[in-house]
Amino acid sequence: MKDPTYRLHKATGQAVATFNGRDVYLGKHGSKESQAYFGQLLAEFKKCGSVTVISKKVKDDGPSYRLHKASGQAMVCLGGRDYYLGEYGSARSKAEFHRLKAEYHQSGCSSSFGAPPDELTVAQLIAGYIKYSKAQFGTGPESEYLRAKPVLTILMRLYGHTNAVDFGPLQFEVVQAEQTKPTVTKRKDGTRTVRYRSRRYINAQMKRLRAVIKWATSKALIPPTVLVAIQTVPPLKYGRTDAPELPDVVSVSDEIVEQTLPHLNHVVRAMVAFQKLTGARPGEICVIKPRMVDKSLKDTWLIIYDRHKTAYRGKKRSISIGPKAIEILRPFLLRGEDDYCFSPREAVKRLRELKHEARTTPLSCGNSPGTNAKKRPGKSPGECYSTQSYGRSIRGSCVKAGIEPWAPNQLRHAFATQITRNMSIEHASQAMGHADTRITKTYLDEDRAKANEAARMHG
Repeated sequence: MKDPTYRLHKATGQAVATFNGRDVYLGKHGSKESQAYFGQLLAEFKKCGSVTVISKKVKDDGPSYRLHKASGQAMVCLGGRDYYLGEYGSARSKAEFHRLKAEYHQSGCSSSFGAPPDELTVAQLIAGYIKYSKAQFGTGPESEYLRAKPVLTILMRLYGHTNAVDFGPLQFEVVQAEQTKPTVTKRKDGTRTVRYRSRRYINAQMKRLRAVIKWATSKALIPPTVLVAIQTVPPLKYGRTDAPELPDVVSVSDEIVEQTLPHLNHVVRAMVAFQKLTGARPGEICVIKPRMVDKSLKDTWLIIYDRHKTAYRGKKRSISIGPKAIEILRPFLLRGEDDYCFSPREAVKRLRELKHEARTTPLSCGNSPGTNAKKRPGKSPGECYSTQSYGRSIRGSCVKAGIEPWAPNQLRHAFATQITRNMSIEHASQAMGHADTRITKTYLDEDRAKANEAARMHG
């Protein structure tokens, strides 16, 4: 049997050798490092008959500079299109290669890169934006990609095969009007649910669609005239559309919260109490970890966030917590520094323990603990709560308590209203992480006290 040989892998320009039928990349062909590594692997192979592989394969950085033999020109393939760069090996062709490659990477390696504006379809534009938004915003349950997906689905259905340059104000209005129609959802029991999108939701979705057109303009996929034209379409106005109005979000009363708490598991109960005292966003409550807590002050702790809602704007976010909130959080810090404080797994474990303690059937009879658990459950508790699961837990508990369901964001409204009344709006703005008190005012409940006082004196 012949010994493995050191050879060139032409496609990547790397050295490669085969051990026991497996190709091992060694690094740049001809380099001292690759040759030394090959010698090390060969000696190990002769001694043991196998090798411990640490692949030295260089990561592919995209399209390569190639020779087109028929014409003698340099070429590169970007987004499925071939670009001829001039004489192969010339400085001008290499400069052109680096320019095109940089522009291609800046476009997000979009398949629509380089397409003439009169040939680019709306479907291609949507595909490019989806690739960009997944990389930019992620695919989490609260990502901008998932938020924009419904309006992109409508746009694709109506205008997928239309040229992007032909998408104008009229087409924009059609997408807007399409969202005012009811959506029918079929249930497993044969019944149907008819829902209407609210005016605010439709306006938010059309704002996201404008962002898609703005992105395409910034990437030179369509001319700026398309963006300028659709900006002439106004949003839906209050009282001038058939789209329904959602009620304003108001604070939840202490009495309602107290009626809900007994029906929550111990983890969500602590989350509600902690949010009520701090006025944090629901998403900020869900992601607290022990390493984020600064305990340098005895009577006031600080929770410092490195990832938060306005981090992309260069803003900093921290939450000051007082003695009452500290006592709520303290038991949940007894875990790993990078573990989530409020965990659904911990809640499920506690519920199972409580059920076992309340068991009346003797252990010698019936199922023993764990024997009736599914080997492959369809859904298992995660490491942390999301804003959706946090809200669902509260709504389910409200149903058990026989009261009107409320959302965790209403606790933030209640905090803003209470701090403003007891202290000042500046205190509330700082505690909630707002850059301007005008933002804080949108969280305040309507206060008629001063208006009633004026009516009594002058009315």
